[in-house]
Amino acid sequence: MKILKKVKLVNHPTIEHQLAIMRDKQTNSTLFRSCLKCLSYFIAYEASKHLETRNVSVETPLQKTIAKKNRDKVILIPILRAGLGMEEAFKEMLPFARIGHIGLFRQPRTKQPVKYYEKYPLTTKGGVVFLLDPMLASGHSAALALNLIKKQKPKSIKFCCIVSCPEGIEYVQKHHPDVEIYTAAIDKCLNKDCYIVPGLGDAGDRIFGTK
Repeated sequence: MKILKKVKLVNHPTIEHQLAIMRDKQTNSTLFRSCLKCLSYFIAYEASKHLETRNVSVETPLQKTIAKKNRDKVILIPILRAGLGMEEAFKEMLPFARIGHIGLFRQPRTKQPVKYYEKYPLTTKGGVVFLLDPMLASGHSAALALNLIKKQKPKSIKFCCIVSCPEGIEYVQKHHPDVEIYTAAIDKCLNKDCYIVPGLGDAGDRIFGTK
């Protein structure tokens, strides 16, 4: 698969270590969530590198100086429910962000995403949106969420995930070539049930301990 410039693979030894723990089927939900949060910090750091800043005057204990603060309107939109596992780390990295949510579920027979909820801050128009979902599998849910967000007319959208695969990347790039993708891993493929292989299983179930 040809990986285009819009795809950023975030590499670090700590990422590899945390991913190994998350992939292990013996890892419990508490540890899984902890590793997901750690990895989300790395993704948030990389995805937010190009936010615009403005100069401000601040007074340190020693003297006044010029510092930089964020200029962009930033919006975090986790895809419910698994995206909630990334939200806390992104909020801590970007405390000035507003929060929206998109609720999607996969129809069991067709494997297609179905929307059941969406809510956006007013600042979404003209803002920089970080769309959060731990897994980029078939890409259908991501593409639907991106369609919904684009109706709000944001300045730009960055899709942030932990594990992806070639099929999902290709699908998102085909339908949304303007969207940057940030991921900690690009796995081998999808199986017949649209799960990433080797992957880490159903992220939502592993985050919330529902199976």
